[in-house]
This record gives sequence, C-alpha cells and structure tokens, in this order.
Amino acid sequence: MKLAPHLHRLGNDVVACYLINTDEGITLIDAGLPGHWHDLQDELRSIGKSADDIRGLVLTHGDSDHLGFAERLRRDHGVPVYVHAADAVRARTGEKPKTPMGPMKIGATLGFFWYSLRKNGLRTQYVNEVVEVADGDVLDLPGSPVIVQMPGHSPGSVAVHVPLADAVFVGDALTTRHVLTGRTGPQPAPFTDDPDESRASLERLARLSASWVLPGHGAPSHTSPAQVAEAVRQAGA
Repeated sequence: MKLAPHLHRLGNDVVACYLINTDEGITLIDAGLPGHWHDLQDELRSIGKSADDIRGLVLTHGDSDHLGFAERLRRDHGVPVYVHAADAVRARTGEKPKTPMGPMKIGATLGFFWYSLRKNGLRTQYVNEVVEVADGDVLDLPGSPVIVQMPGHSPGSVAVHVPLADAVFVGDALTTRHVLTGRTGPQPAPFTDDPDESRASLERLARLSASWVLPGHGAPSHTSPAQVAEAVRQAGA
C-alpha cells in the first residue's frame, strides 16, 4: 500500500514492514513474516519493479516477526541484510532473553498468533549472513537511511530515518497497536527486554525530523516523532 511518495507499507496493523521506492532502486525496512513474501511481490508488481531492484534490507532489530522473508531475499537474490551489531546474534540464531508478556486480552492475543500462523510465522528462517551497522551510520542504499540506535526493546534496536521519504521507521521501539491487548495509539511495545532503557531511548526519537512515524505493529502515525514520543511516555506512565 502506498502511503506517500517513495513510501509503501506491506502487511497490516498486526505486523508491517516497509518499502522505500526511488529511481536508484528499493530499500526495505524489516521483513515481517515469511508469508509477507507474497505481499512484497504484489507491491513490487504494482510499481513495475521486481526483487532484482532491491538494494538492501534494513532490520530495526533481530526478532523473528521482523525477519520473515529476509533470508530468502538474501539467499535467492543476493540482497544484503543490515542489522545493528548488538542484534546480529539475535538475527542469526534467535537467541534472546525471555521477557514477561505483561497485560493481554485473549481475543487480541489469539488474533495475533492466528495472523502469524496464517503468514507462516512458525517457518521463519534466521539470517545466515548479516551486515553489521552502528549508531549514526548512513547506509549506501536508496534513500540514504540513517541508523539511530534506540536500545531497550533489544540491545540493537534502531530507528531508521529516511529523510527522502520524510519518515522514521521505529520497529518495536514503540507500538501503535499492542498485539496482546488490541489497544491502539502510541504506547510501549510488549516483549521489551529493558522497558526503562526503551523509555529513555524515546529522547533520541524526539529529536528527529519527519512527518511519518512507522512502527512494526500498528497504524502509521502521520505526525512528528516528538509528538509520538511524548504520547508513548504518557501511555507508559
């Protein structure tokens, strides 16, 4: 789905990933679930492109519901997969600490797991090879994405700032739809390794200039990062 010039979303409010379309090629942000491969093909066809036009895939972090088709794209099309060094092991092996589930409602939780099953979430492959990135890196990819480290959800969680698209992609640094409760609006994400550190990282988000804030779960926010960060703080208070 096209959101704005250069900016497309794959998936829905349960799980989403994103496509940046430029004259120089395509950059993907996150890879959703394995079944989003078909959504990717449909979106590429709609803009007259193919997987051969994808120059890179940037992961906001290494959790399985953001890795979906990453290894397939790397293995079959030679697309490099970028992830912060602190999440490289997570993306390659799935190794991560157990975190409390926190509040949940049975309907929303079942809906999340049912959607994940429909999109082959149990068949996610970890990424055999990754390109490690660091805070402040400007990647040599279409749109010149900038890496902004936002630890908390995971040690290597990042926001990806793409000025060309007037957008910042935040992964699970926050959510606008809690997958376990169904609650909507900007708020802290579940399954966060270190909630206090995640809350502190919102300061880094608030300093960015963009008019789109795009989470891995929930509706896109067409507003400033500072406003979204403040809303998340208030929701988590």
